[in-house]
Amino acid sequence: MSTVAPPWSYTLHLSRDPRSPGIARSTLRSVLAAYKLGGLAPTAELLASELLTNAHLHTGGPYALHISPLASGQLRLGVWDKDPAVPSGLGAGFAHGVMPDEGSESGRGLALVRAYADAWGASRLGEPGGPSGGKVLWAECGWRGPSQQPRQCRP
Repeated sequence: MSTVAPPWSYTLHLSRDPRSPGIARSTLRSVLAAYKLGGLAPTAELLASELLTNAHLHTGGPYALHISPLASGQLRLGVWDKDPAVPSGLGAGFAHGVMPDEGSESGRGLALVRAYADAWGASRLGEPGGPSGGKVLWAECGWRGPSQQPRQCRP
């Protein structure tokens, strides 16, 4: 008799604390290990780290990490925050591969997301300032076939 694994997803609500991105990465590693997807951890952690750090540095409130598999064989990571403004780094006009000046101490996060994710984007939620307002920045990275071997995300 075959069994069907129930669908799963996890959401970790994070407080406005500089340790929150690290706690979220540890949780992500644990979830991936539990579902035997540990091979995705390096890329998934990079993507989550950049999105979480962006939320921490550029918004004023709490944020959350959402982890879910997609039917297409992809893993989707979403980071929610209350600020409805979508960063220009994920917009259609952002040139692929453009990085900040060599001496710049910031500004590489969303360029890394664009470089290492199979897909990425942003969604505004509800009314600005409302209970379900804000946005979700998301990124996907995948594996191939039933053996769940990680697929190389394009650098």
